[in-house]
Amino acid sequence: MGPQFFIRVQHTVRPLDDILVIEIDSWMASPSAGAILSDLGARVIKIEPPAGDPMREMGRPPKVDGPVNEFDLQFDVDNRGKESLVVDLTSEEGIQTVQTLCRHAQVFMCNLLMERQQKYRLDPDSLFALNPTLVHATLTGYGTTGPEAWRPGYDVTAFFGRSGLYDAMREGDDGLVPQARPAQGDHTTGLAFVAGIMAALRQAERSGQGQTIETSLFETAVWTQASDYATTAVDHAPVRRRARHQMLTPTANRYPCGDGNWVVFNMPGEDRWQALCEVLGLEHWLKEEKYATAKSRYQHMAELTQGIDAALSAKSRDEWGPLFDQAGLIWGPVLGLHEVPGDPQAEAIGLFPTLVDETIGEYRSVNIPMRFGHCEVGPRRPAPKLGENTEALRSEFNLPGVGVTGD
Repeated sequence: MGPQFFIRVQHTVRPLDDILVIEIDSWMASPSAGAILSDLGARVIKIEPPAGDPMREMGRPPKVDGPVNEFDLQFDVDNRGKESLVVDLTSEEGIQTVQTLCRHAQVFMCNLLMERQQKYRLDPDSLFALNPTLVHATLTGYGTTGPEAWRPGYDVTAFFGRSGLYDAMREGDDGLVPQARPAQGDHTTGLAFVAGIMAALRQAERSGQGQTIETSLFETAVWTQASDYATTAVDHAPVRRRARHQMLTPTANRYPCGDGNWVVFNMPGEDRWQALCEVLGLEHWLKEEKYATAKSRYQHMAELTQGIDAALSAKSRDEWGPLFDQAGLIWGPVLGLHEVPGDPQAEAIGLFPTLVDETIGEYRSVNIPMRFGHCEVGPRRPAPKLGENTEALRSEFNLPGVGVTGD
């Protein structure tokens, strides 16, 4: 095993340690943004209904024995470092509780559709009347305006389905629609949400006026495909779904190795064709007229793909790797998720830091995709239990007792 990365509480300044965030949301997209803000130092108070965020207790338990088997690791990764306050928003006192907190906050963030924001008087106009410098941030499936602003959305429907991403990822025209891993679109949209919140905070500080910011699963997914949409938005032509034997060049494709593991190459230029042939023992291809140009190779992609598959079957992925590096090829192993936590590069950059929970002890989490040179960022403590901080917050902010539920 490589080095372990323990999160230590130090008296160092974190980038957002003077920011108070009030968060009303559920599931994974908006909560993941709150987790990033917390990792960057913000104080994040998560408002939950009496039944709690429905994501609680829904995660896959780890396949290990011991107390960690009962710990909801997937809820934890999106809610670590926060405080939990249980509030009944169906009561007037509950609404007043959230409004009281927003008077003290720099950021209010939610995934409530606009109709619900207005119902609970948590819409921008209502909260700006209480706190004129507040950043009001909303994350939804499809946006807060337009004919389908009412529609709830999950990442598989709004991010992958509606945006065209699922269709574009099919393996050839007859390929099945793929299945995304849990919360891929949620966490991508969470990053966009954080970026918007940070820019809005800067604007509010400079102008002294509150700012609204919103994003959605739908528009974030379109942005991730901006290279395609830069053209498709103009010509409206269907995207080409390329199977392996239809790729533009054999030097930018994915291939199986002898042990069943895969590798992927991305070398679109002419200069790596010779190196690929040589490392695979296919030097005779360099003398064949039908493979002499990029165009002719494209015309023979099916047989080239079959030939490279056969050559790679002679060795395992890990045996091929050093040979690819020696040849100067641009390649990557197609790792299984279970392999990544032990990847030396992942360990070197601290991708999986260790946290400590008072019940289960030490466990590994997932770090945010950013590192700072002169301050400590990252997860500080596990996610709170439902309502864990209710009594302390009630006392600190002089919150009304009715509409607030203790733990």
